[in-house]
Amino acid sequence: MGSLKTPRDISLLQLNKEEILVIACDSAGGIGQKTYDQIKVSNQIVGQYTVKVPLMEVMSVGAEVISVIDNLGVEYEPTGREIITGIKKNLKLLGKTELLNGSTEENVKTLQTALGVTVIAKVKLAKLKQYQSSNLNNIIVAAGLPLVGEKLLAAKSKAVDFKKFLQLKKLNYLDQILPVGSKGILHELNILAAENNLDFKLKKSKHKFELDLEKSAGPATVLLLSLDQKYLAKLKSEIELPITEIAKFK
Repeated sequence: MGSLKTPRDISLLQLNKEEILVIACDSAGGIGQKTYDQIKVSNQIVGQYTVKVPLMEVMSVGAEVISVIDNLGVEYEPTGREIITGIKKNLKLLGKTELLNGSTEENVKTLQTALGVTVIAKVKLAKLKQYQSSNLNNIIVAAGLPLVGEKLLAAKSKAVDFKKFLQLKKLNYLDQILPVGSKGILHELNILAAENNLDFKLKKSKHKFELDLEKSAGPATVLLLSLDQKYLAKLKSEIELPITEIAKFK
């Protein structure tokens, strides 16, 4: 088994000549309903948003989820159980709730919510290469807005959730999908360009964008999409998210 290089925030392990193991993870802390949590939100939402990120990361390269592991730094009852319920809500959309395994903290009383989620998936090498390729002159758009914490809770309809991600995955005219996390849109745009060995030109100078290209997108509230310009209007009609054209490959 050998590792493959990728600019994305995932690990690629080659199992054999045809199959690749894809691993992604995410964590959350200080968000929940415990005494010292900085952002108060339901535990189910914490579970949903935390598992969403690694699920989208592995599925964005065409991989099929084979295992989901939750490491919860909280007691099972009630906090852990509620977080797991949230995780399973997203897994139910895949019909794969049985893939979940994990652990909780039963020895020490915790005063702040903390958890990590790891997703393991598998993909054929040929399919992986297909999902990591865009055409020259494709445009890159941002679907969703970069939102974090309380701003995300106040504008959830403008952020990518797992259901909307699955809707986008079905659109056969999207060449690539790349989740945007805490390092911001511009960072992920550079990754997308490196993946394709292409340069890009921003549609406008950075300070004129309605989006802050360097702002954290929190739990992947934004997706970068690579597509032919002719499909842009169709994309806007098929998904209920803010769509912003940000760059073009050259």
